[in-house]
Amino acid sequence: MSPADAAKVALDPGQWGHPAGEACVSCHLKASSGLAAQWQASAHQRAGVNCMDCHQATAADADAREHEGQVIATIVSPKDCGRCHTQEFVEQQGSVHAEAYAIIKDRVPALAQNLTGAAVQAAGCDQCHGSLVKVRGDGSLDPATWPNSGIGRVNPDGSKGSCSACHGRHLFSKAQAREPEACVRCHAGPDSPDKEIFEASKHGMLYASQRDRMNLDAAQWVAGRDYTAAPTCVTCHMGAAGKLPATHDVGLRNAWSLNSPVSQRQLLVVLEDGGKLELPASAPVPKRGAEITKADGTLGKVKSVGTPERRRQAMSMVCQECHGKPFTDAFMKQFDAVVDLFNGKFAEPARAIMAGLYAQGRLTPLPFDEPIEFTYWELWHDEGARARHGAAMASPNHTWWEGMYLVGRNFYSRFLPQARAAAGDRSAALVDAQLTGDHHQWLTDPAAGNPILGIDIPLGTDAVEAPR
Repeated sequence: MSPADAAKVALDPGQWGHPAGEACVSCHLKASSGLAAQWQASAHQRAGVNCMDCHQATAADADAREHEGQVIATIVSPKDCGRCHTQEFVEQQGSVHAEAYAIIKDRVPALAQNLTGAAVQAAGCDQCHGSLVKVRGDGSLDPATWPNSGIGRVNPDGSKGSCSACHGRHLFSKAQAREPEACVRCHAGPDSPDKEIFEASKHGMLYASQRDRMNLDAAQWVAGRDYTAAPTCVTCHMGAAGKLPATHDVGLRNAWSLNSPVSQRQLLVVLEDGGKLELPASAPVPKRGAEITKADGTLGKVKSVGTPERRRQAMSMVCQECHGKPFTDAFMKQFDAVVDLFNGKFAEPARAIMAGLYAQGRLTPLPFDEPIEFTYWELWHDEGARARHGAAMASPNHTWWEGMYLVGRNFYSRFLPQARAAAGDRSAALVDAQLTGDHHQWLTDPAAGNPILGIDIPLGTDAVEAPR
């Protein structure tokens, strides 16, 4: 291993090279030759790290089982990897990736199970977000929850995540994790359309044409020094740039929440136990040393708080390896303006309308049993996410035609009519009262201009004969 690699490994090399590991390899070269070949080409093999070093377990471990005279665990969890990769483990455990299962835990029954069935949860949702891995009475892993390499998988040892989600086993390649393809396995499609957006952006165009200049196998990978051809997902969200260190906390530099009904600027609260919490910037900033309630209901002590401005500053440091500060600042203002527009014109009124309909009993509490609930879900979760991500990643087509245009079209042509129908005689109070301000003035102001439909309609005309 190079000095740059060795510096990241906390465990003394004398603590690996398990004597039983050689027997594992000799057998698996016959039983699963592809697996063994991947390990043989890995940095682990070159450093003398073998199968037993990673898969060893004690009899007290929840998923321990006997295999060929050894006690092993099938799952190599982030906690196992953290024996050597201590810094990466601490960063990853407090990240939004590690919480990916928890983020959708309450949504999954309403989506996958209610609309289709539990099989879709296991083979669909959980394969990206992670499963709660269950161990059966005989020590084997429950096939309803395993195999799974979801990024927020809850492992039998209590740790969260799966290093192999990005560093595919058993090669565990850094180059693979630096490729956009490592991310787009999950970050693609309606709710997280980053694959399509990246490929359509100037960044994606540069990467596609200059991939051979990306130096993906480098021991260190600092933007502006070790490569300059193009950025990848890792470059912006995790990679080192100038004086900015690399991190395995993928959400550390995100000033906004972009996959929520209404986007909010975010405070990042770092706890003394390594945990992290996202709080809206409108919330009171907790003081250092104060106790705060974590997502699991337990208390944690505040170590530090990162403001949205500091998080934006970190992201901008990456941009400035290739762009000037005025360029970067102006781009960020354009991005912020799109998010503010989405919030004020569509997201906040829609959320208020839905809350009023539920509060007045005009909608049932059961999710996804009425058409407007699908319309609202897609408004922020699909089309709204596409518009916001498009602005964040510089894809004008996704910001507009694939994003905000669809938000506007469906808000006015589907959501509002459905909301008025559900509100009935309370429509004025529950729906129309939310459409205030300049954003919706065009609905009642004929001076806003003629529709651009290829039909010449003079201003002030109340009725036009349909063209023959």
